[in-house]
Amino acid sequence: MKQSTNNKLLRIKSVIELTGLSRSYIYQLCKLGKFPKPIQLVEGGSSVAWLESEVLDFIQDRVHERDHKLSSAK
Repeated sequence: MKQSTNNKLLRIKSVIELTGLSRSYIYQLCKLGKFPKPIQLVEGGSSVAWLESEVLDFIQDRVHERDHKLSSAK
């Protein structure tokens, strides 16, 4: 289930708290296309944020993947 109605922007500290992932690993996953890409807050600036809905979808996908693997193992 995708949560596309929540467009709140999260800075890196909030993303770290939500996911439990480290800052460097989040950026590494972004580069690999395995984590939502950040949004540049100001053109030409260095500040970025993530859409809360996309981060929550990422978390939900991990839960779904875990549950699918558990049911396949039975």
